[in-house]
Amino acid sequence: MYFEYPYLLWLLAVPALLVLRYLYIELKDRRPHLRVSALEAWKAGGRSIWEILRHLPFVLRMAALVLLIVAIARPRSSSQVEKVDTEGIDIIFTMDVSTSMLARDFTPDRLSAAKDIAIEFIAQRPSDRMGIVVFAGESYTQCPLTTDRATLINLMKEVQTDLIEDGTAIGNGLATAVARLKDSDAKSRVVILLTDGVNNMGEIDPGMATEIAKTYGIRVYTIGVGAKGTAPYPVQTPWGIELQNIPVEIDEPLLQGIAQGTGGRYFRATDNTKLSEIYGEIGQMEKTRTSVDSFPVYKDLYKNYALAALVCLLLELVLLALMRRLP
Repeated sequence: MYFEYPYLLWLLAVPALLVLRYLYIELKDRRPHLRVSALEAWKAGGRSIWEILRHLPFVLRMAALVLLIVAIARPRSSSQVEKVDTEGIDIIFTMDVSTSMLARDFTPDRLSAAKDIAIEFIAQRPSDRMGIVVFAGESYTQCPLTTDRATLINLMKEVQTDLIEDGTAIGNGLATAVARLKDSDAKSRVVILLTDGVNNMGEIDPGMATEIAKTYGIRVYTIGVGAKGTAPYPVQTPWGIELQNIPVEIDEPLLQGIAQGTGGRYFRATDNTKLSEIYGEIGQMEKTRTSVDSFPVYKDLYKNYALAALVCLLLELVLLALMRRLP
């Protein structure tokens, strides 16, 4: 602890002088007195408790004065903490929201699992800017690059199917993500592209989008989601929604080509656990570079001393009121 205005501590001489004056008056015995013919009545009783407590109001007043002087000298505490300078990474989640993402080979379905695991990934990287692009038959930006984790997570939760034309426009999704990253000045720019299908729509060829990403130095990690073989998919029937097994078709050669062409890597996720492991592996590969420095952080303590002084003054007032009421 140290004081912002240490020279004010010289004011502590004031309560010290007041204490000396009080003691001088007591020793001189200038209290009111009464002459009596004999002392026998007082010798047996000794000193009463009130004779001792009568000094307490003065003690409380001096304590309050000392605490106030310490408070105005502004005591502060300091502690060494670490300052982290980050070399941030810009990441765009590019997510397939075609209706096939409602297949139940993940729990509860592919899209929900992908969102939940992406949110965990977001929470673990507080220093990076992130955004969301979604695609089906078309693509659009769900959230631009931001460091606002709360907004990003809320917008990730709102990702759903049926908002745009159905289909799988992988090229459009990748191109939209690249457009969001191309003007970024981050040291590392990354797209995490997740899909469960085959490119069958869109004006932009995935190969062209890959070349554009490569031109801008954007690395793309691709993830194919879906079990091997078939997967249960909810289908509307006259008797309600029923699950029907449909073939899982993922264009793995295309996703591998996108990843390899941009310096990224392709992953295949067959369940929730595997998808979580993939995000963990991407997180390890895309570590934020940090430099650590130490600097003191100060905390003001004057409020504590001022509050203690107020308590002392209140106790003095209460004690004086009680003493006046005694016979």
